Amino acid sequence: MDKAYNPFGEIDFTKFMAELKVPGLNVEQVADSYRKNVEALTAASQAAVEGMQAVVRRQTEIMRESMEEYAALLRSYGTPTTPEQAASKQAELAKHTFENTFAHMKEIGELIAKANSDSLDVINRRVSEMLEEVKTLTAKKKGKAA
Repeated sequence: MDKAYNPFGEIDFTKFMAELKVPGLNVEQVADSYRKNVEALTAASQAAVEGMQAVVRRQTEIMRESMEEYAALLRSYGTPTTPEQAASKQAELAKHTFENTFAHMKEIGELIAKANSDSLDVINRRVSEMLEEVKTLTAKKKGKAA
């Protein structure tokens, strides 16, 4: 698979557009812009995938750490001697579980937000580049018209 991926199949888009002979259309610029768009979408997708992989890895780590921590907590509590001790230990465990769960949810939310931001940054940069390309093309046409 030494050929680059062509979304148009066997059609050579550049050759096809050149044969149309549309006045004022620079086929190389159009093809280059299209290539950059595809590259940006690929990079954005890659950033999103990597971000989601980071989320899954962290969730797995959290689950493993939580199981180890809760097993150690349960061993340390032993058998309570009075109902008051049992209630106190259960309340302590519930508080600890709530605090950890909240912290983990916040951490996972931040990882997801970072993945989204990284992916959108790629798209935003490409959109800015496209606007500059359009601005450059417009300035060239105005210069020729004058």
